[in-house]
Amino acid sequence: MEKTYKQTAFIPIENGSVGSPKGFHTGGQNIGLRTGRPDMGWIYSETPAVAAGVYTTNVFQAAPLQVTQESIAEEKKLQAILVNTVSANSCTGQKGIDNAYTTRKWMAEHFGVADHLVGVASTGVIGMQLPMDKMKKGIVAIDLEGANAPFEAAILTTDTKPKHLAVQLEIDGRKVTIGGACKGSGMIHPNMATMLGFVTTDAAVDPDALSFALKSVINKTFNRITVDGDTSTNDMVLLLANGQAENQQLSEQHPEWPAFMKGLEHVCQGLAKFIASDGEGATKLIEVQVTGAKDDHSAEIISKSIVGSSLVKTAVFGSDANWGRVVCAMGYSGERFDPNKVSMAMGDLVLFEDGIPVDFDEEKAKDYLDGSSVVIKTRLGEGDGQAVAWGCDLTYDYVKINASYRS
Repeated sequence: MEKTYKQTAFIPIENGSVGSPKGFHTGGQNIGLRTGRPDMGWIYSETPAVAAGVYTTNVFQAAPLQVTQESIAEEKKLQAILVNTVSANSCTGQKGIDNAYTTRKWMAEHFGVADHLVGVASTGVIGMQLPMDKMKKGIVAIDLEGANAPFEAAILTTDTKPKHLAVQLEIDGRKVTIGGACKGSGMIHPNMATMLGFVTTDAAVDPDALSFALKSVINKTFNRITVDGDTSTNDMVLLLANGQAENQQLSEQHPEWPAFMKGLEHVCQGLAKFIASDGEGATKLIEVQVTGAKDDHSAEIISKSIVGSSLVKTAVFGSDANWGRVVCAMGYSGERFDPNKVSMAMGDLVLFEDGIPVDFDEEKAKDYLDGSSVVIKTRLGEGDGQAVAWGCDLTYDYVKINASYRS
């Protein structure tokens, strides 16, 4: 007999963020790494929180990722997270590893918790050592009662705006909150990129179920975005659940597990889309919808191929309805399909149907592409597989920003 689930709606929290769930405190400050803007952020839970993480696929894994993975492996819990900008602490040798351990130790001492209950994250220039004197002064100055800046503002690099949201839902008659914040603008590509993502919830969740939930949701959200095809050394998404909502522990067997997963996916998808739309120099968010593929995996590969195409991205920037670039990206995706069954549209304007071009109004197409959000729809006619991926246009400003990144 098929299992039936109670459907629970979630509601957005106005100006919600990673500090919205019960028992979490967050903040940011300037410690002298930047001029005139915050450069260190922190998250603290009143009680140890069950923790799960997903990390970059880049072989060059930055020191903080190695240390944080070790922290979580100890007890599958974290209670505090420290994030710095400017220095990625990547490719910094044993000294970089030692510095990551030292900042973890200082953070643990400041909050009076065990070292392994602290996670550390860094973002910025590769190859730069952490300025340890500034790091220590910053950690000592952390005040739970009054932060100088929001956490989501303190973790940004080339981002143009903070990225955060939160939702509430009811589980076991208890109010459960899921919140998140992230940073990411360049070096963004599917399978994790230069993004740092932090998601918290006051729900009680089984550790193994939490890890499964994060990996499952990541594949549908953060792993579906691209800006420039580069995968960084520092990518990390952490999920913390401190149980202060006092619900019955969630797992896949809990009747309201699907509701929790739906809320978690909504938060992660929202954060992922914020990153895609804020790509370095970007002016437009691109959403690629693929339907009719042989299966979901095939649809995912094709959607990523389209949204990652530099020629598709530049065509969108120029408001050019060049459907040929889209079908070309589909064709080199590595997936097999019948080209004669393929149809494609931009918005509601069909440009290509059953393998051949369709006459369309160029002015209407240009008007649509001049907007801030562009949806590319493709249908393959092979099966029921479907997927969505997100990216942004490729502009002159992207080159300007990255040509002088270190300066």
